[in-house]
Amino acid sequence: MKVPAIFPGAAWRAFLFGLLVLSPAVNAATNDDLFAKANTEFNAGNFKAAITDYGAVVQSGEWSANLFYNLGNAYFRDSDFGRAILNYERALQLDRNHPEADANLRIARDQTHALELAPTPLEKYLNFAGAKSFAILAAILFWGTIILLILRRRKVLWMTIGLLLTASCGLAAYKLESGTRGQDVAIVVEGNVEARVATADSAKSVLALPPGSEVVILQERGDWSYAALPNDLRGWISTKAVEKVRL
Repeated sequence: MKVPAIFPGAAWRAFLFGLLVLSPAVNAATNDDLFAKANTEFNAGNFKAAITDYGAVVQSGEWSANLFYNLGNAYFRDSDFGRAILNYERALQLDRNHPEADANLRIARDQTHALELAPTPLEKYLNFAGAKSFAILAAILFWGTIILLILRRRKVLWMTIGLLLTASCGLAAYKLESGTRGQDVAIVVEGNVEARVATADSAKSVLALPPGSEVVILQERGDWSYAALPNDLRGWISTKAVEKVRL
């Protein structure tokens, strides 16, 4: 004898659809509760508990500049200045015009004497926009060029101008993405970190890196990462001593 289904066809589909619709809302409510709980813990001086709860929201993938800013403040009050700087940087990645994150980042850097990467002259010139903005503009210019080639005469002229502008925006996006604010930028989060000439703790030191110092990861090899360092130097650092700004 056949056992009837718990959810017959249409009802089962409706149930599944309800899960798909309701789950994000439930997740958002949970994250809001965690965020509020973390704020309460921070205000009560329970900074480690606040760090744990802010971190749980980060792990959910529901990010905001204020979330990383608050997490940075919790680390700062817990005297973990490297991770405070890391999270202020993450806040500024999401919102370039977050004045509180920018101000606290400067205070934290002064506290640890963290070393910063010097942007190239081209990066300084392109600082008014991010890599994503230039990539979007390059795509718009490319397809605009295609449309103009279809609709206009003097196709060689339009093609030349359009491709030059597209290539310029693409190059700008690449330079920013691989530069001192790009995807491989990392922050030193441990104390007493030394960049070395080889992958060994006994190797000669290249540069001492206070917590919060910036590096660009060029290559990873097991427990070591080869990085571009401040002062135009390069060296190997312990992989566990740094965290990338981009999650």
